[in-house]
Amino acid sequence: MLTMIPKNLLEILVCPACKKPLVLKDNGESLKCGACHRVYPVRDNIPILLVDEAVTDPS
Repeated sequence: MLTMIPKNLLEILVCPACKKPLVLKDNGESLKCGACHRVYPVRDNIPILLVDEAVTDPS
């Protein structure tokens, strides 16, 4: 499913853990922080920016 998060929203979203920018990953199904490698899910086009919901992706 292709997620349609508005570009202007993506530009202001930051990782709640380290405050670094997030980028879309997995065809828009998640948001990843390049600094701390946390990956946050996107459900029904809503980013779930809770540290407890994040998984760590070392790549």
